[in-house]
Amino acid sequence: MSFLDPQHASSTLEIFVFLSAISLAPSLLIMLTSFVRIMISLSFLRSALGTQQMPPSQVLIGLALFLTLFVMGPIFTEINDTALKPYTDGALSASQAIDAGMKPLRRFMLNQAEDKDMALFMELSGETYDSIESIPNRVLMPAFMLGELTKGFKIGFIIYLPFIAIDMVVASILMAMGMMMLPPAMISLPFKLLLFIMSGGWSFLVENLVRTFRF
Repeated sequence: MSFLDPQHASSTLEIFVFLSAISLAPSLLIMLTSFVRIMISLSFLRSALGTQQMPPSQVLIGLALFLTLFVMGPIFTEINDTALKPYTDGALSASQAIDAGMKPLRRFMLNQAEDKDMALFMELSGETYDSIESIPNRVLMPAFMLGELTKGFKIGFIIYLPFIAIDMVVASILMAMGMMMLPPAMISLPFKLLLFIMSGGWSFLVENLVRTFRF
């Protein structure tokens, strides 16, 4: 078979597109799923606690990945059933499998994206769209990512509030006692850890993080 044969060239192009999509899978897992919001929230928690590198970054990333798999589980299952399995069985071409696999992801992103972010990128694109389904990925993806960053920082602000209150109380007490040379953070850290542990902080944070995702 000649390499210039149109059918052979089409098959080669489909394989190239599919392999390119597979190589981008780690980036898609991070940017087009719940990972960004979860990771930002966990990072803010560590910063608010003031525990420096505890938990380690590897632990936070691992927790964020497992929570992402939990949140995205039904969507990944649908992608496997509607795209990966038919492709490996030869029922779909590479381009058809990519289109089928993007449908569940698009539905998830549309559910999570904020209207103002969608309107912003639609305005920047200079185009109008008749329906939600006609919005291209180049508009939907950045709108979704911008919304996830915003939500992650909002959650981080809420996480910070109780710990800032503890820092302020401890600093006021130390100042009243004339112990201004003693770092307030060193005294407030055990109280912040105690508050976090006694209130079931990890379970509370994880539960409410998962509940922030609309389906």
